[in-house]
Amino acid sequence: MNEVSAGKPSTPQFHIQKIYIKDSSFEAPQTPQIFTKEWKPAVDIQLANKSVRLSDEVYEVVLTVTVTVQSQGQMAYLVEVQQSGLFQIVGFPEGRCKAIVSAVCPNILFPFARETVADLVSRGGFPQLLLAPINFEALYAERLQRQSGEQGKSPSTH
Repeated sequence: MNEVSAGKPSTPQFHIQKIYIKDSSFEAPQTPQIFTKEWKPAVDIQLANKSVRLSDEVYEVVLTVTVTVQSQGQMAYLVEVQQSGLFQIVGFPEGRCKAIVSAVCPNILFPFARETVADLVSRGGFPQLLLAPINFEALYAERLQRQSGEQGKSPSTH
């Protein structure tokens, strides 16, 4: 019996099932005083990505974007967005599946997170903040390279 007749696709498939905000927060502890001072922003952006396999074919991927902005040594604002998605991934080899979850899915989620960050910052009364695009494939490749380098340094157990 071939895969198609068994109800499984004969070619690998990737589908976006849902994209949603799992959590978001905005803090501006120095308002309104910070609005009266010269605006000299120092921006720090942190990214985190995690995934949970919900079934054989469905993964929840959560991209967390945390932006901290200071102006003249004072905290202006902190914004954090957990942009999430449900993705159906069928028929890919395990290694490719990890790359999809770690790079392709965050690339899909990031524009949504960027829009939410920009909206929260603007609604907080601050100048618009547009996050630059991020190449998650390159970040994933760097992480794999670092991990393989670390494994090469440790004693072999073969």
